[in-house]
Amino acid sequence: MLTYRNGIDEAREVAAEITAMGRKAVAIRLDVTDIASFQTFAGEVLRELATHWERASFDHLINNAGQGEMAAFADTTEAQFDSLFNTHVKGVFFLTQALASLMVDGGRIVNFSSGLTRVSMPGFSAYSAAKGAVEVLTVYLAKEFGSRGITVNTVAPGAIETDFLGGAVRDMPSLNKQFAEMTSLGRVGVPDDIGPMVASLLTPHNRWVTAQRIEVSGGQSI
Repeated sequence: MLTYRNGIDEAREVAAEITAMGRKAVAIRLDVTDIASFQTFAGEVLRELATHWERASFDHLINNAGQGEMAAFADTTEAQFDSLFNTHVKGVFFLTQALASLMVDGGRIVNFSSGLTRVSMPGFSAYSAAKGAVEVLTVYLAKEFGSRGITVNTVAPGAIETDFLGGAVRDMPSLNKQFAEMTSLGRVGVPDDIGPMVASLLTPHNRWVTAQRIEVSGGQSI
């Protein structure tokens, strides 16, 4: 079950690709900054679960919605700050709260942080502060959900070739080269470098891993 905010066509393409693999998939619209919509969203999740999976619960929650705002500390506006924290912190907090009763005991929650909580780069003070808050929240969620056997971990990617910041790392050769030179494996990451780590956290093999920050960066800035 995947979500989208604006890219409905792309979301449907992903769902269709999953379906073509012989699995079930649905895409539901979600704006993680619209906290008031979460109960309605939870109801939609419940209906889709009943319709497509004939069940009233789900196994794992991946909080991976994100956005980037790059600005020097002195130039960061309140609107930019609020936008980042609404998406990366407030949204994660209250969406998890809204969906917790639909999760099975023994499930998994994976939150997303960033390599920028470990090393600093000018222009990302608000973004990195938000991601730092996610890392602390993860530890607290792991404690509170532990009685249900639910693990909660944070995955922290390094520089990845995605649409983040308008695709800057992917589409700007100079920036791509800059980050590649900071990485011990000699290149920036791609989405397929991150997916397997997330998937591994959902398996029974990693049932004893919780409250951890797991960096997936190819050895960036070590």
